[in-house]
Amino acid sequence: MPTSDLSFFSLILNASVVVQLVMALLLLASVLSWTIIFDRSRVLKKARREAEDFENRFWSGGDLGDLYRAVDRDRETLRGSSAIFHAGFREFVRLRENTGIDPMALVEGARRAMRVALSREIDTLESHLSFLATVGSTSPYVGLFGTVWGIMNAFHALGNVKQATLNLVAPGIAEALIATAMGLFAAIPAVVAYNKYANSVQRLENRYDDFVEEFSNILQRQAHTRAQKR
Repeated sequence: MPTSDLSFFSLILNASVVVQLVMALLLLASVLSWTIIFDRSRVLKKARREAEDFENRFWSGGDLGDLYRAVDRDRETLRGSSAIFHAGFREFVRLRENTGIDPMALVEGARRAMRVALSREIDTLESHLSFLATVGSTSPYVGLFGTVWGIMNAFHALGNVKQATLNLVAPGIAEALIATAMGLFAAIPAVVAYNKYANSVQRLENRYDDFVEEFSNILQRQAHTRAQKR
């Protein structure tokens, strides 16, 4: 039965079961999206801060062996540049114990270890971003489905009356448009957050990649110096 009460909650409560399910799905998607948005914001801010702090320590001119031993004590919780450094230097030290190994093979082994660590770090940073992309791309269509269904029901109700009035159609159309609004409400923050965080992850990946190359150059110089001293 159509209702003359056009308040927001009344329209939701009096909507058809299908439209209510659509609204519930969009509300759940919105809640999960905002949870991910706040979580990724915290994770990415922490990653940028840790990268800056570690790189300041790395370029301070201290002994790399001492730095490795310092970060090795916290190897279970290492993230970002420190995890990449730890993986590369550990492999470098391990390969260096093999006498007669070619300096370039030594550096390439350390670089491969750092690439694996870098890939692992990026995978962690990108966690759940695909969900934001999915919500951003599908929510408007889910809301549109609810809108179409609600309008169909509104016009179907007109077939049971002799005289059509705006009061009969308005509630059904209003509840249908709420589904569209909820779809946009879920999609817009998800799209904005995904674009922002994807760009942040890309910038961090570039930063880590630069660190890998710079550290590889340092290891290469050390490897050649060691080979010349034999």
